[in-house]
Amino acid sequence: MVWKKSPVSSQDVRRLHEQFGLDVLSASILARRGLTSRDQVKFFMESELTYLHNPFLFDDMEEVVDRINQAVSEGEKVRVFGDRDVDGITSTALLVQELQSMGIEVSYKLPEGDEPYGLSIEGVKAAHSEDVTLIITVDCGISNFDEIAQAHSLGIDTIVLDHHISGESLPPALAIIDPKVPGCGYPFNHLAGCGVVAKVIWALRFSKSDFYREECILLHAQPGHDTVIIQAMRLENLLVVDRVIEEINPGLIDVSKSKALEFLSAGLPILVLDAAAELAQLRQAFGKKIDIHLVDMRSEMEAVLPVVKGKGLFALSNISRAVRYSEHGKDELQVLFTLFVAYCMKRYPSLDAEYENVLDLVAIGTVADLMPMEDENRLLVKRGLKVLTQGKRQNLLPLFSMQNLMSKQLSTSDISWQISPVINASGRMGKPSVALEMLLADTIEQAEVLAGELIKLNKERQKLGEEAWERMLKQATESFEQTGSKLVVVEDETVSRGITGVMASRLLRQFNAPALVLATVDGSRVSASMRSPDHFNSREFLSRFSDLFLDFGGHACASGFSMDIANLGQFKKRVMDEIDSMDCMPEEIEDELVVDVTLPESYMTPNIIKIVEFFEPYGEKNPPLVLMMEGAIIEDIQFLNNKGGSTQHVKLTLSFGDYKWPALFWKAGDRVGKDFVKGSIVNVAFRLGRNYFRNQESLQLTVMDLKQVE
Repeated sequence: MVWKKSPVSSQDVRRLHEQFGLDVLSASILARRGLTSRDQVKFFMESELTYLHNPFLFDDMEEVVDRINQAVSEGEKVRVFGDRDVDGITSTALLVQELQSMGIEVSYKLPEGDEPYGLSIEGVKAAHSEDVTLIITVDCGISNFDEIAQAHSLGIDTIVLDHHISGESLPPALAIIDPKVPGCGYPFNHLAGCGVVAKVIWALRFSKSDFYREECILLHAQPGHDTVIIQAMRLENLLVVDRVIEEINPGLIDVSKSKALEFLSAGLPILVLDAAAELAQLRQAFGKKIDIHLVDMRSEMEAVLPVVKGKGLFALSNISRAVRYSEHGKDELQVLFTLFVAYCMKRYPSLDAEYENVLDLVAIGTVADLMPMEDENRLLVKRGLKVLTQGKRQNLLPLFSMQNLMSKQLSTSDISWQISPVINASGRMGKPSVALEMLLADTIEQAEVLAGELIKLNKERQKLGEEAWERMLKQATESFEQTGSKLVVVEDETVSRGITGVMASRLLRQFNAPALVLATVDGSRVSASMRSPDHFNSREFLSRFSDLFLDFGGHACASGFSMDIANLGQFKKRVMDEIDSMDCMPEEIEDELVVDVTLPESYMTPNIIKIVEFFEPYGEKNPPLVLMMEGAIIEDIQFLNNKGGSTQHVKLTLSFGDYKWPALFWKAGDRVGKDFVKGSIVNVAFRLGRNYFRNQESLQLTVMDLKQVE
């Protein structure tokens, strides 16, 4: 295994340390990972929900909010259509609960059994027959052009809340909230479906505040060098829609030509922190006869933001964390803006403290859907993990108890290995409503019964997976050879549609090549899943055959489709034709281990866990830290099982500096006596985490690789 540690710019480290107050070690790790911009650093440093992107950046968000509020006032029936995976189930649960809390008569539909993904014509007709007048799709819908057109023809409005890539044309929905739609206005396109729903929930709650659709102006005037600098911004829905800055020489300006004065004369409320001081500056600039009404916000802000008490904007700019990340620097008007946003959110707990309570399901869905752990996903998941650890959602507690997660500080690994596979099993086994009903259960007793059913479904899914793997491995190997190691295609009439994704993922790991698993449904339809490495866009590949599909969609590395079985032969022929023209896959290279930092002995203390946890949550685009010790001594070696060979796990005791560290080295049994022995001096690349055993917490190293020092 090749160890790689990229060079790091000392200038970047120094800037991160000085600008953001980061310790040198964290700064060097960020710099080595190429995370040096203000926006990148912000989502590692901050946990306040005020740093999330404003949902009204979505162009269609007001239409969504107004239409749902109309459904409340008109007493309409609403139906939510979701997907069968973890993201779809959590998205559906979140939206259904929110709509119920608003007093809406809401029902839901997930694809059961072998029903196709997304909205269906039959589903639209069923909704119409039950007097549904508004359909909302979550984690699906962006590809359902015909189905949404059908709904429109029946007098049903449709709102699409999705995060998948759209086709060449958008469906004729009333409104679409999808960060991957070009020109949607949103600055981050990697939200999960549940993240999109969470944005809508925040916007719905904001619409109940005094500030929804209400414009106002924030103003700050300050003395310059014999001048007055006037800055103002116009806000709507807490978004800056216009801004002006003007430096005025008193007595040397024709007041009628002032851009700032024109800006302030729009008839909108003008909000300031200290009205008397601001008015004094305006009169200095424009003369004592100037008549501008200012709304002093100090008393209201101090009531919900104690940090404001007794301080002016200059003093606040020196302690504001937000100005670190502002392109305007220590701009006092920018400070007023961040204070105003924080004031609005603290004034309405449903936008802040109470809003946090929906983020537990957002964390589960985001991690399960393998969304990149960057930008605001970091903040959503970080706060969601906090809620999960606190056990605030009673309906999840029985499942946590069955998975031995109680009284544990939960991480993204716990979601990936203990939570999402169980929830996902219900969808894979054709019963996604079991997981959804657990999340929506009225009592913890009901949730406990449904959690038990989920555990059984997951065991059944695991059994089916092992049986399918034994059947398809030979066929997969033959396919891999026939395609020149470019692609794996497996067709299995007996495999469950619900585990095609699992099998494709396993084949991808086995052959390190794009893998396609085809299942037959009811003898008349093919349902397929494709998984691929980062360098191969599976969705783009499948789009070449879209004329054969009933539907298809997904992401670059995970996609799928369904089609009539009559098209199967033509599909396989065209796939083989495409393979012939495909470039060869990248040549295999030796496994590479990327090291984040080499730790001096003085740094390798139990406090190092604080650095590790600073970089959480881990996930896609943010892998766990790999740390390195140079010159550690192996003081003890124990074998953890009796299988022998490369499958035998090893427990080491490593001495480094003033501490001895327990370390696990998985499947390293055959390296003992060959690459290292007791007493060896070694360089060790490792990950560090918390170990929970018999309710006792300790730190434990997981060795990624080690090399004996010559």
